[in-house]
Amino acid sequence: MEAGGERFLRQRQVLLLFVFLGGSLAGCESRRYSVAEEKERGFLIANLAKDLGLRVEELAARGAQVVSKWNKQHFQLSHQTGDLLLNEKLDREELCGPTEPCILHFQILLQNPLQFVTNDLHIIDVNDHSPVFFENEMHLKILESTLPGTVIPLGNAEDLDVGRNSLQNYTITPNSHFHVLTRSRRDGRKYPELVLDKALDREEQPELSLTLTALDGGAPPRSGTAQINIQVLDINDNAPEFAQPLYEAAVLENTPVNSVIVTVSASDLDTGSFGTISYAFFHASEEIRKTFQLNPITGDMQLVKYLNFEAINSYEVDIEAKDGGGLSGKSTVIVQVVDVNDNPPELTLSSVNSPIPENSGETVLAVFSVSDLDSGDNGRVMCSIENNLPFVLKPSVENFYTLVSEGALDRETRSEYNITITVTDLGTPRLKTEYNITVLVSDVNDNAPAFTQTSYTLFVRENNSPALHIGSVRATDRDSGTNAQVTYSLLPPQDPHLPLASLVSINADNGHLFALRSLDYEALQAFEFRVGATDRGSPALSSEALVRVRVLDANDNSPFVLYPLQNGSAPCTELVPRAAEPGYLVTKVVAVDGDSGQNAWLSYQLLKATEPGLFGVWAHNGEVRTARLLSERDVAKHRLVVLVKDNGEPPRSATATLHVLLVDGFSQPYLPLPEAAPAQAQADSLTVYLVVALASVSSLFLLSVLLFVAVRLCRRSRAASVGRCSVPEGPFPGHLVDVSGSGTLSQSYQYEVCLTGGSETNEFKFLKPIIPNFVAQGAERVSEANPSFRKSFEFS
Repeated sequence: MEAGGERFLRQRQVLLLFVFLGGSLAGCESRRYSVAEEKERGFLIANLAKDLGLRVEELAARGAQVVSKWNKQHFQLSHQTGDLLLNEKLDREELCGPTEPCILHFQILLQNPLQFVTNDLHIIDVNDHSPVFFENEMHLKILESTLPGTVIPLGNAEDLDVGRNSLQNYTITPNSHFHVLTRSRRDGRKYPELVLDKALDREEQPELSLTLTALDGGAPPRSGTAQINIQVLDINDNAPEFAQPLYEAAVLENTPVNSVIVTVSASDLDTGSFGTISYAFFHASEEIRKTFQLNPITGDMQLVKYLNFEAINSYEVDIEAKDGGGLSGKSTVIVQVVDVNDNPPELTLSSVNSPIPENSGETVLAVFSVSDLDSGDNGRVMCSIENNLPFVLKPSVENFYTLVSEGALDRETRSEYNITITVTDLGTPRLKTEYNITVLVSDVNDNAPAFTQTSYTLFVRENNSPALHIGSVRATDRDSGTNAQVTYSLLPPQDPHLPLASLVSINADNGHLFALRSLDYEALQAFEFRVGATDRGSPALSSEALVRVRVLDANDNSPFVLYPLQNGSAPCTELVPRAAEPGYLVTKVVAVDGDSGQNAWLSYQLLKATEPGLFGVWAHNGEVRTARLLSERDVAKHRLVVLVKDNGEPPRSATATLHVLLVDGFSQPYLPLPEAAPAQAQADSLTVYLVVALASVSSLFLLSVLLFVAVRLCRRSRAASVGRCSVPEGPFPGHLVDVSGSGTLSQSYQYEVCLTGGSETNEFKFLKPIIPNFVAQGAERVSEANPSFRKSFEFS
């Protein structure tokens, strides 16, 4: 009992403190502003800095913000100008419905020091809605004996606007037999009544058609129309009459569905079908039809869905009693919804200050407001927190509270607090809501980020798509909060020639690495760079890691035929003696591939031949040899097509076309080497050993020089010509152009070239491969024993 009394006393003290501080923290006189509805977002309402007597820069310094009920963001406050602006277009009908004036309440919250300013915004109605009838067409039945002056109820129209913009009056055309009266209900809504001015004669005019127009008072006015079809009836001279013109019922909002809330009753003095009465809603809105159901025979009105006092607290329902002759009477049912405590309190958090430094003094941790949708004691609330925490709740104005620390906190003792705020209403039974706030105690920045690895090795295949994710680096920081938030960046490369900025990028938030462009293995096989990880502490700490990227080869280069030349002005012709034995070496197809590994492994296949079975190609080295003995019956000229295919996936290929001439008495498959040839033959021939290197070489200029030297040597040679092979100018396509400029050799091929022309020609032909290391890089050897000499070139 003592504990309960002490708790009650403490809660009462909190409420008294709320009342005491309410006025002191408000600080400024409340103001009322006004704005017409439908104004666009950004519309200027007022300059709050001027109205509050503050400089513009003080608004940001004091943490000014606009707080609305239910945390609705109707407004925005510019800290640069101090202007209060609309954050969204306001619809008065949506916000307030028929209520006038339409007032939005909001507060200006100044956090440092804490101060609340209560303000109102009056939303002025504009004439943006036309009157709308519930039914576009009405059917009436009127006895021809009806006397002039008889009043006939009509369905009304509805206008969502208010004041003069709402519905004002009704007119009817043509009006030879009728005029219309505009009546007002207790709630101010206007409805029409049709008055008979001239007696009807069914035999003269059994049906009439009228147009009912509803006008509002806007400028210019808006209108809506409905068609009235009147059927003139005979005899039935008594209309149903209700026992009461008005029924009233008070219904709890938690009344069960299908409950009968009121029963209406009407009587008719006629007999037979003219005296049989049925009940129905008269021009009821969709909301009424979704909420209530009327028994057409008994007049019982039942609930078909649960009521909600907080949404709609009263209903006005028109009921029609109609007899079998079409005559009707009307009564109204007023349903008052009674509030019950069915809504728990709500807590709306405006701001939370977390984490807080462990060495800070008294600090405002959170600002929040409490509310309850119910009314009376059901909507009055109080709030509290646990007693064993170093925090206290301080009430403010307009149901606002602040959560404040009582003194400095110690992170080493406790780094996190879970605070439960309990909000309880004063209804019966009492309802409560609990809201949890987590407050973190921040640390100082004393740990640098640490990578999970000191170095990373990444592999991605060449010809990748740009922006491809190639891998990630990751670093962690043992600190907390912003001290542990890591940002990644690329550090300047140690090699100033490495175009790192165009090769890779890194996501600063997660360490994901991306290739910015398509990589070419033949241009760049590997590169490395450093990545930095920096935390957001003050001062910031950082570390770095090394990343190595190795480019994997793809089969993106087709074999290139070096010999025989395929684009020369004159094709090479190989001479074969008819006396050659089987296996005689006719020539050798020389091809290279710009790829590496098995993508550059080449195989050879005879694709077409003038005479099948006469020649064959060795698959592993491209040597073309005779397959059988030659005879006089064999034609002299032969054309061979050799397919060169690599071992990549998918494989790529090229073709070489050979021209072979069978001759009598010629026994040499190619010109002899200088060492084995007679002195005179050595004097008449020139052999050049050409090293054709397939790699990333800086070769356009070098190859041009090489061909230039070969041509010059050909012109100086005085050897006798035994065949002609034209030499194309320029580099071999796709093979000797260096993309990256790195000058790195990946593989090389060396071939013997024999100059076959005289001093006036520039022709030569490939003969056979030579030993790769026969000549040193850039070296030149000349045989002094002979006037002719050999040259070999190797470049990288």
